[in-house]
This record gives sequence, structure tokens and C-alpha cells, in this order.
Amino acid sequence: MIISVLYGSTRQNRQGVKAALFITEQIRQRGHQVHLIDARHVDFPMLDLMYKEYDKGQAPDIFQSVHEQLEESDGFVLVSGEYNHSIPPALKNLVDHYQSEYHFKPSALVTYSAGPFGGVRVGPHLRAITGELGMISIPTMLPISRVGKSFDDEGNPLDQAYFRRAERFLDEFDWYLRAFKSEREQGS
Repeated sequence: MIISVLYGSTRQNRQGVKAALFITEQIRQRGHQVHLIDARHVDFPMLDLMYKEYDKGQAPDIFQSVHEQLEESDGFVLVSGEYNHSIPPALKNLVDHYQSEYHFKPSALVTYSAGPFGGVRVGPHLRAITGELGMISIPTMLPISRVGKSFDDEGNPLDQAYFRRAERFLDEFDWYLRAFKSEREQGS
């Protein structure tokens, strides 16, 4: 399977990238190909035209590149901090540039915060967005508390329990990936 991990913080001294690196590596360990699409690196302007609104061959190169990664993906993992109980603006902007690329493919939500709640309050916002875009999120989320202190700079967990949590989370996601792929092969 091919999975795109969408990470949406562009802040200085961002800590959530550690969670994105961790989940990306855990997905790779399962034998999947992974695209880590980081809002800071793609540096999209605020949404003016969606990818689909450009004439064929006229979209900026970075829009085309991300389109190709999303289009070939079998599912998506959104890694999101909790900004005032909601989604980071850079992640929303990244996601909103596309639409059909997400259809009939599952998503999984990794949330994080600097505090003890692991970003769980952003979950309902993400579920509404992923549902509207046709990439329904799996029931289980992977919340990460105190993200800056839970991983080293390379995304290695300092608490070994994150391996067990990620395994259960990704077991469920793999089931949805297989089910959705099987149904897409029958037509959508």
C-alpha cells in the first residue's frame, strides 16, 4: 500500500514533527510506501485555486507533485496538533487544495498537544473534514500527550508504550486500507 502522511504545522520550534516522523517510520516498518507531506516544506500559498481548477499542465510544480502523491495513495494519516481546540491553519490549507484525490480512501488521525490531553479535541474537527472529503477516518485515534517530551528529535519514542499503541492503531488502519482498496477495485 501507499500511504500519505499529512503534517500541518509550520511553527518555529515545532514539536509535532516528532510524531509525524514516528508514525511515518511505523508505517514503513509494515512494508508500506510512505509520502510524508509536510506543510512547511510544500509551503502552499493560502488557497486561491484548488489543484483541479488549474488548466491541465498549468498548476505549479509543487501542486502537481503533491497531487501525484495523493492520487497514488491508498490512504492517509493526518498528524495534527490542537490549535485553540481546532485544526492548524497550515494543515487545513494543505488539505483544501485537493479533493477527488481523497475519495474512497480511509484516513487515520494522529493528534498531539504539549499538554496531557494529546490533542483529542481536534479529532471531531478532523473527522468532519475527512468525512466531507471522502476519506472517512477510522474510529480509533492515536493521541500523543506532551509531544515535545515523548519523542527525541528523530521521532523515536521515549516511552516504549507508543510502539504498542501505534501497532494497534495501524492494525485497524490496515484493515480499512484493505477493505477500501478491495471495494475501489470493484468501482466507485
